[in-house]
Amino acid sequence: MSALDVGTYSPREKGVVGLLGALGAFLLVAVLTGFLAPAYLLYLIGLSAMYMLLSMGLNVQWGYGGMINFSVAAFFGLGAYGTALLTASGSPISGGVSPVIALFGGLGLAAVLAVIIGYPTLKLRDDYLAIASLGLAEVVRIFILNESQWTAGSAGLTGIPLFFSDWPVLGDLTYPYIFYAGGTPVFNMSQSVVTSALNVVLVTVIVAAVYLFLRRIHQSPWGRVLRTIRTDEDLAETLGKNTFAFKMQAFVIGSLIMALAGVFYSHLVLFVSPSDLQPITTFYVWVAVILGGTGSDRGAMLGGFTIVAIQQGTRFMTDTGLLPIGAAPLRLMLVGLLIIFIVRLRPEGILPPERELIWPDSLGGGRDE
Repeated sequence: MSALDVGTYSPREKGVVGLLGALGAFLLVAVLTGFLAPAYLLYLIGLSAMYMLLSMGLNVQWGYGGMINFSVAAFFGLGAYGTALLTASGSPISGGVSPVIALFGGLGLAAVLAVIIGYPTLKLRDDYLAIASLGLAEVVRIFILNESQWTAGSAGLTGIPLFFSDWPVLGDLTYPYIFYAGGTPVFNMSQSVVTSALNVVLVTVIVAAVYLFLRRIHQSPWGRVLRTIRTDEDLAETLGKNTFAFKMQAFVIGSLIMALAGVFYSHLVLFVSPSDLQPITTFYVWVAVILGGTGSDRGAMLGGFTIVAIQQGTRFMTDTGLLPIGAAPLRLMLVGLLIIFIVRLRPEGILPPERELIWPDSLGGGRDE
């Protein structure tokens, strides 16, 4: 029996799957009854996937390497601005570059900065890294805000194309896109639905690829050394491991995944501004990782989804007049209560690292790799 079979899941995992299934069914009914627009549902899925990527990136650094990084928003912003500056028609420095090529521009920018900030700080104690990364996040945001000749400043960047805009077939679709059956139009699809669906396909592929990649490296000797460094760095050095090199590699990998989320965000929302780099983004991602279970990629994904559910759910409840207060204070209050609840009742998180740390055989299934 494979470790991925449902029969090998713990009761807690089955409960999480059941809850997500019920929520999915509720959203599907909301769409079918016209209560929720299909394009908005697809947008929410894309936003959830973006937070999953951010959470998995931080999980590489903190969950496995024990590195405290408070500059999640900075690397997210570098990815977002990197691709936006290269592709947007309103870019002050370039524009017009294919999004596929610009993707590597955003990732390269994040990799360079990760090395620059990681080299002088990763040899220091964790608290120094935390201070340095917090300062980095603000430096990046303020730089983008003030250097308007390069970044468009507080106005933000507009005119960002869709990721598939220059692709054959997909980029040439005309709207509304109508499906025919026997010469009779049976379904009329608007541009927002088509582009949102394409974004969901794109980000699903990205999330799946990142998850499988992290699963592989975390169960490899590299991942085991990284966990040893987090538990006892002196022991790892005694065993002859170059702990600085391992931490640098983990820091760069995590930063690239965060930048990847930023690239996707730019081509999802089609607008970026310095307000997207606020420290609250870093705060939400940390909550997502702790909520899901530090060191667990599955937990990080669940945490990212939960954060978006709280963000958008509170906005929805306020818009419908179900609550007498605004969304922003309610959202922060719910996140705060969630943190207290988790710390008190499940300090290890909802889906703590089990399958990531042991062989699937010990869970009752066969070894699948």
